[in-house]
Amino acid sequence: MADLPLIQLQDVVKSLGVQRVLDGVSLSLYRGQITAIIGKSGSGKSVLLKHIIGLIEPDGGEILFDGKPRSSMDAAERSAVKRKFSYVFQDTALFDFLNVFENIALPLTERHVLSKAEVAERVRAKLSQLDLHDVETKYPSQLSGGMKKRVALARALVTEPEIVLFDEPTTGLDPIRKNAVHSMILDYQRRFGFTGVVVSHEIPEIFFVAQRVAMIDEGRILIEGTPDEVQSSSSREVRNFIEGLETPRDELTGIDSAAIGQTRLLQEMGRLQRFRIPFSIVLLAVEALDGADRIVGHMAGQALFKAFAGHVTHNTYITDTCFRHAINKIIVVLPDTGEAQARHFCGKLARTLRSHIAQTTGDTFKGFGFTVNAGVAQAKIDSSLPELISEADQSKTVLFISREDS
Repeated sequence: MADLPLIQLQDVVKSLGVQRVLDGVSLSLYRGQITAIIGKSGSGKSVLLKHIIGLIEPDGGEILFDGKPRSSMDAAERSAVKRKFSYVFQDTALFDFLNVFENIALPLTERHVLSKAEVAERVRAKLSQLDLHDVETKYPSQLSGGMKKRVALARALVTEPEIVLFDEPTTGLDPIRKNAVHSMILDYQRRFGFTGVVVSHEIPEIFFVAQRVAMIDEGRILIEGTPDEVQSSSSREVRNFIEGLETPRDELTGIDSAAIGQTRLLQEMGRLQRFRIPFSIVLLAVEALDGADRIVGHMAGQALFKAFAGHVTHNTYITDTCFRHAINKIIVVLPDTGEAQARHFCGKLARTLRSHIAQTTGDTFKGFGFTVNAGVAQAKIDSSLPELISEADQSKTVLFISREDS
């Protein structure tokens, strides 16, 4: 992490009418990371986002960009900073009378800097990178909700921004499409390296996407830190908010939530320390082969992950616990199990995976190449849970591979 935040808000205050929406907000956003801003409806999330991009000026406090206060910048400097941003609106905000190519080109044509040929070259490069070349002549009314989100992201990225802001990007989507959008944001952030800020109410899914999380409540930042730090906070307000939105089951896969899984890990660690009853964990990750997402898209990848989770639970006992650990990872807690038995469990998964996926999905994933990696770790009495999970992650090997031509 860079020592100097890319963007820093210091005691920012904003009132809209008689209501003080931001009441001394201080927040640091770091280069090359995704920061999620969470909080209740009406807590000031969207207003905060508009302050970050410069659409709204604060009544008090300061906003710094690369260490320089925005208030001390002249008009040219402010304009240069604003060009570093792109904004993905909640409802995509695509223009119905423009086709996909024209919607993506719009931010470039409005600037009147590039020639028509240069604009076309830039747009077609982004169409190719986001696998949109087959829909460039279609209109928004002809696109699915997920495809509209991808077009909106392409429009945001065509200016090659340094920072991309997402305002509630998954509102109104079903679990597969919601997770597909999260996967898309994470995938493209890694590919293009932008700094991302995501306003979201999706708990716990947003913790799988962001490297940092800030919670705003009544116009103030209650907590700012890594997802683990926020989820383990002892603050009553933070706990009440998270627990109020969490469910016992992961919305996409139907397996236990991360919170349930962490509780089970603590219980098994307690049994190990008190009664010397062993347990092991298996960390499973589903990853697309290079180019696979460009073939069938992020939605197919999330549907595959859902099918894989069903396969895992089908092969576990009632005493075992499966829970979602990341956007593409599952942890299986195996009580009364040593490392050798845990590896046997992995072998059983691998032997039956192909037939299960075929029975569950039919031809949906024909041409979709993916791997399943598995890591095993047996808990030690003096192990911490992060150390145990890290050991499993470091030991992972390829359990199963499905080639694109299979």
